[in-house]
Amino acid sequence: MSDTRTAIVTGAARGIGAATARKLAEDGFAVAILDLAEAAGKPVVADIEAAGGRALAVGVDVSDEASVDAAVQRVADELGAPTVLVNNAGITRDNLLFKMSVADWDAVMGVHLRGSFLMTRATQKYMTEAKWGRVVNLSSTSALGNRGQVNYSAAKAGLQGFTKTLAIELGKFGVTANAIAPGFIETDMTHATAERLGVTFEQFRDGLVQQIPVARIGQPSDIANAVSYLVSEGAGFVSGQVLYVAGGPTD
Repeated sequence: MSDTRTAIVTGAARGIGAATARKLAEDGFAVAILDLAEAAGKPVVADIEAAGGRALAVGVDVSDEASVDAAVQRVADELGAPTVLVNNAGITRDNLLFKMSVADWDAVMGVHLRGSFLMTRATQKYMTEAKWGRVVNLSSTSALGNRGQVNYSAAKAGLQGFTKTLAIELGKFGVTANAIAPGFIETDMTHATAERLGVTFEQFRDGLVQQIPVARIGQPSDIANAVSYLVSEGAGFVSGQVLYVAGGPTD
């Protein structure tokens, strides 16, 4: 097992992160399940181990430099040098611009942008030393603009510029960087959005499905499969790209 590559997935206790962690474990990676509370990641670790894989749950606040550095060091010590990073951790603090607080703006920027920066900075040394690495950042179709999400949209658009610059800086070390921009995916977060809008999830889903060419909403596995490709050996010439996984074309 010494030649097993190690992957870190942030926000991996549920939703897209959990599905991605399970998929990468199936692909043969040892997987670190990072989330705000270590205990929250334990069920995903149990699933991976039950299927014969290796995994570790680590608690981390991705917006805190010391917390990130300690978490990445623990992964390196207990699972092995991480050469795959999936920056998936995210929060929403939706509101219209005139009602949005500075705290809600800063919280979203802290997790999405500062968090991705800190996690990537802490892991890149392992990738450059190995002369091989993969960074996948989770953007969103909201990067194109979405009412009530000026903070989230700005953060997700920022991640696309972050990704392209990583690709330029790290490419010569055998490290690729790409972003995935999911469309509507069924997760706890989108269930919460429906609740905030005062409709059932089914009503929310059915309204959106009419606008999606493949006539269904996405599942976490749809994103996990895209991540699986981007971190594979076969994707070594794909870098600096933003892949919209949204069931149809995006503007």
